[in-house]
Amino acid sequence: MVSDSKARGYDAFMPQGAMLRDQVRAAILATAARALAERGDEVTLADVASAAGVARSTLYRYFPNRDALLHALTEAGAGEVSTLLGDAELDRLPATEALARVTRGLIATGAKYVALTRLRPKTDDAAEAEIAGLLVKLFRRGALEGAFRNDLPRAMAISSMEPSPEAASRARASKTPARPSSTSS
Repeated sequence: MVSDSKARGYDAFMPQGAMLRDQVRAAILATAARALAERGDEVTLADVASAAGVARSTLYRYFPNRDALLHALTEAGAGEVSTLLGDAELDRLPATEALARVTRGLIATGAKYVALTRLRPKTDDAAEAEIAGLLVKLFRRGALEGAFRNDLPRAMAISSMEPSPEAASRARASKTPARPSSTSS
């Protein structure tokens, strides 16, 4: 016997188990990032579950505790930055334009995950190393092109790209990411 939903063709539009789990997980993470950015440390897992429209038991199935949720947010943020840097075609642009593209992307991604700069959960060392490696390569190329100073240690240049808790607070207070100014002739 065919169910009513199959007879109407609804099953073709219904996500399968794995897709649904990924969508629920992504929705919880997006909601948690937003809630933590807006309200800070006072956000509870119950608050996240409520805002995401899921039961607390559902949230706990995905993230058994706050640390697991923060770790997943850290991984998601690092993944977004890694994808952003990979898709930016940095090697095809002049170093100054590539750095501007990286900076805009980091600001946009950082605004989404601003709470992580205050909460400082354990990060994925491999992801950080990949991102730092791409930035080192960019700064080295910029120095060789004469676009960037070459008298500063690369580590200093890389650390200047890391968000600070003070910058995170300012970004959260303004809720508007900085945009590069444009001039018209």
